[in-house]
Amino acid sequence: MSATPTLPIAAALPELLAAIASHSRIVLEAPPGAGKTTAVPLALLRQAWCAEKKIILLEPRRIAARSAAQFMAKTLAEPVGETVGYRIRFDNQVGPRTRLEIVTEGVLTRMVQADPSLPGVACVIFDEFHERHLHADLALALCLEAQSALCPELKILVMSATLDGERLANFLAPAGEASVPRIRSEGKSFPVEIEYLAPTREEALELSVARGVMHALARTDGDILVFLPGKREIERASRALSGANPALMGNVELHPLHGELSVDAQALVIQPAPAGSRKVVLATNVAESSLTLPGVRAVVDSGLARQPRFDPNTGFATLQESYISAASATQRAGRAGRVAPGLAIRLWPESKRLELQSKAEILHTDLSGLALELAAWGDSSGLAFLDPPPAGVLSGAQNLLLSLGALELGAVDKSRGSGTADKSRGSGTAD
Repeated sequence: MSATPTLPIAAALPELLAAIASHSRIVLEAPPGAGKTTAVPLALLRQAWCAEKKIILLEPRRIAARSAAQFMAKTLAEPVGETVGYRIRFDNQVGPRTRLEIVTEGVLTRMVQADPSLPGVACVIFDEFHERHLHADLALALCLEAQSALCPELKILVMSATLDGERLANFLAPAGEASVPRIRSEGKSFPVEIEYLAPTREEALELSVARGVMHALARTDGDILVFLPGKREIERASRALSGANPALMGNVELHPLHGELSVDAQALVIQPAPAGSRKVVLATNVAESSLTLPGVRAVVDSGLARQPRFDPNTGFATLQESYISAASATQRAGRAGRVAPGLAIRLWPESKRLELQSKAEILHTDLSGLALELAAWGDSSGLAFLDPPPAGVLSGAQNLLLSLGALELGAVDKSRGSGTADKSRGSGTAD
C-alpha cells in the first residue's frame, strides 16, 4: 500500500502523515500529476488511527472516480470492490471488505445526510476542491458540522491544485485556532511551450480546432488532448477533423471524452494508442484534472467551458458558455507536460485577459437544490461555507419551493441565515 517512490507526492507524504496523525483538519496543495489522488488514500489506510475503519474519497467526476478506483485496486493486485471500491450514480462497486470508497459529490451528501455521525469512517478526503462545485462546498460544510458535534475523531483532508491554500486553511481552522496544517507538494512537470492561434474572423470553433490539431500533429509526436465546452462541439470538431489533411490524419484515432460516455468507451480513451498510431482526444473539462491520459504531448485549448449560471429574471439556471480562468488554462496546458516536454496551443488572442480563478458554483447557480438539502439537514443556520450562498438567491429559492409545496415554513425558518456562521473565516474574494 505504499506510494510509488517515483510519484512527486511521495516527498510530501511524511509531513502529511505526521500532521494528520495529530490534527483533525488538513489542507494538501499539489499540482495535477503529483499523484495525490491515488497515493495519499492508500498511505492513509496504513495508519494506526485508520485501523479497521474506512476512508471516503470525494471525486467530483464519475470518470475520474472509476479510473482512480481501478488504478488503486490494480496497485494492490485486487479487483475493484475489495479494499478499494466506488459509489457513483447508478453504479456501485463496494464489497464487505472495502475500506476505501471513492464517491461522487451527490453520493457523499446523501451519506452524511443519512447518518451525520459517519459510523466506521476515519477520514473524508475532498479531492480537486479547487473546482468548487456546489455539492463539494455543501458536503464540506456538513462534514465540518458533523465533526464538531458528533464525531470529533473524524479527520478531514482537503486537497487542491490551484485554490488559495492559505484562505482555505484559515477557513478550516477550529474555534480558537488561526489555521490548520497546510502541506505542499511541488509536483513534477516538464516545460510546456505556449502558442496562441487565435481564430480568424467569423471562423467556426470546429475549424479553429482542426487548424490547431493539424499544427500540433506537425509539431509534436504522441497524442493530442483537445478541450472543448461540450458534447455538441466535440461532435462538430470530430466531423471537421475526419475530413482534414489525410497525410497528417492517416494514423490518427479520434476519441470523444465526456460525462455521457459508457464505461467501456471511457476505458478505451484512457488506454495508450496502438503501436504506430496517435490519438486525438476531444474532451470537455472532465480531462482538466484527476484523469491521467498517457501519451499526451500536446494540448489544443478552446479556452471555453459550459457552466451553470443563474438568471434572476427567469428564476432558473442555464448552462452558459464562457471563457475559463487563467488557473484553468494553466492546468489544461500542464496536461501536455506530464511525462515529457510538450506544446499547448491556445485558440484565443494572447492579449486576452482571463479571470485569475474560477468563481465558486455556489455564487452563480440556482440554489433550489441547496435549499432542499439545508431543510433536510434541519437546523442549518450554523453551517459554515467557504463562500456563503448569496442570501437573496437562497431566499428566492426557498420561497419558490414554499410556493410549490416542496418545503414547509418551519423547515425554511431553521435554515435562514445558512452559511453566515464564522463569516470572518468564510468571507473574502471568491475563488
